[in-house]
Amino acid sequence: MQEKSERSPAQRRREITDHVLSEGATSASDLAERFGVSSMTIYRDIDELEREGILRKYRGGVTAQPSGVFESNVAYRKKSMREEKAAIAARAATLIEPGMSVMIDDSTTALELARLLPGIEPLTVVTNFLEVLNLLSDERGLHLMALGGDYDRMHDSFLGVACVEAVEALRVDLCFVSTSSVYGGYAYHQEQRIVGVKRAMLKAAGRSVLMVDHSKLDRTALHRLTPLSTFDLVLVDDRTPPDVLRSLDESGVRYEVAPI
Repeated sequence: MQEKSERSPAQRRREITDHVLSEGATSASDLAERFGVSSMTIYRDIDELEREGILRKYRGGVTAQPSGVFESNVAYRKKSMREEKAAIAARAATLIEPGMSVMIDDSTTALELARLLPGIEPLTVVTNFLEVLNLLSDERGLHLMALGGDYDRMHDSFLGVACVEAVEALRVDLCFVSTSSVYGGYAYHQEQRIVGVKRAMLKAAGRSVLMVDHSKLDRTALHRLTPLSTFDLVLVDDRTPPDVLRSLDESGVRYEVAPI
């Protein structure tokens, strides 16, 4: 086909990303028609977006949705399960008292918790999540500590050996993390580099809390993070199916259900 798009490749890829994030998934043929370019051009765009970790290819199309080996990027995760994450964050915030040191990870559930922290000042807040750092940077009642490392655009956070070493040099009162899946008494995540940072965070805390909405329960991912028994508390939302709650009961995990 003769290409009629006047967009630059970079602009087209941004628009492709926005469209897929909005729809969740779409076909390559739909994208080619929508943007007025050839299938070959669209597949080049898809290959580049997958290489950057923004989208994931599947047969005949592309998706922003997670799989057992692919974690969605932060832009997609911010749009999903927003009510559930807000409810879990509200319950988590009640565990924090002024004067505490709190570490939060680069999850979008932790981002919802970060929005509530200015109401619990003074606090020391430690994070590797750039969006949280930007959100809280002007809060005078918060002592903000940034965990450095290799910047990861897909997650908008800092990861890698330098980040792990920065975490290991600290000791905080409370640590709040989320993860992409919980199954059979364990928490899992798709990416080994994120598992390494989360494990270091849990070891650096006096108490730790896992925050997971119901979409992450009873599903698997590639890397085992830690047993649920590692956490002092697991917070889930009240849309969690009863059979999943029963499995938590049977495993002896201490959990609470956050009302939406």
